[in-house]
Formats: sequence, C-alpha cells, structure tokens
Amino acid sequence: MKLKKSKILALGLLTFALFSCEKKTSDTVTTRGLSDTIQVVEDSAALAEKRKADQIKEKAALPKPYDETQDAEKKIKELVVQAQKENKNIILQAGGNWCIWCLRFNQYVQTTPELKEIIDQNYLYYHLNYSPKNKNEKVFASYGNPGDTYGYPVFIVLDKNGTQIHTQESGSLEQDKGYSLEKVKAFFNAWKPKA
Repeated sequence: MKLKKSKILALGLLTFALFSCEKKTSDTVTTRGLSDTIQVVEDSAALAEKRKADQIKEKAALPKPYDETQDAEKKIKELVVQAQKENKNIILQAGGNWCIWCLRFNQYVQTTPELKEIIDQNYLYYHLNYSPKNKNEKVFASYGNPGDTYGYPVFIVLDKNGTQIHTQESGSLEQDKGYSLEKVKAFFNAWKPKA
C-alpha cells in the first residue's frame, strides 16, 4: 500500500511538472508522453525496492557488535579502569545493529589492518547500544545525547579517566557507500593518547 501511495504521489508530481514545463506553440500544447512518465515512476520504484532488498542482505551478512542486554554504564566504568592501566583512550561507537552505517563502520575497521592497528594500540573500543529495547538514556544523557544531533553512528572519545574529550559525527568520514581510509585514520590519530 505504501508503495502504491508513493507511486501515485510521484506520478502526480511528475504530471504537474510536465504541465508546468509544457511548450506552447501557437494554439497547440505539446507535452512528453504520459506513458514515458509512468514508466519512469515504475522504474524508480523498482530501483528503490531493489536497493532496499540489497541493504537487507548486506545488513544480514555483517557482524552485529551491539549488545542490547549489556549494562553500558557498568561496562564503561570497567573500560575506564582498564584504560588507566593500559594508558589508552576509549572510543564509544554509539548506534545499533539496526543501523547499516554502524555495521559498515565496524566491518571497515575490523577488516582494515591499518585502522585496526591504530585502534588496538591506542584505544579500548566499545559499541554503545541505542535501540528501542535499550536506549541507554542515562549514559547518552551524560555525553550530551550526540545521536540526537548527529544521528548514528556517532563516536564519543573518552580519555583514560573517562572524561569526554571529543564527539565525532560520522557523515564527514563517509565516502560512497563506505568510509574514507584517510579521514577515518585522521580521526583515530587525532584523539589517541598523548605520549
């Protein structure tokens, strides 16, 4: 039903655009064929459905690093104790298993040796869950609710004492359907612990 409504709306908008952009010659009005317009709408709807199906397949194949059942506040306290011992900072990748861009980022870091090395040497990394089952509202509020501002994923960088030192939105790290190696590397290198 939703698809039919979107087709009807798109058809209406295209028809309006056609008649708004029609060419008048003397007393005759010429327009592009309505059947061509309908075909474009149908092709666009089919393409949108294919993209959606492809995204569902991609999401199903990617690892799911977010744990909806975990007590995030307790886990972050444990990470702070560990970070102090290891002299590392902490990156909280906020998002959820519902978020394709969150899953893509996780996969990208885990399968890109250059990035994984920077993370392993300088950070403790935690996937801070935000989902309908567990919004971790108290934890997110303590960091200024960055997901409300930037969307997901969003990265919260803590120093070894658990103090928030940076919040990074992810849009500027994107490239095509993934992420830019140089931009992600620059982000990780900018916030690693000072020697």
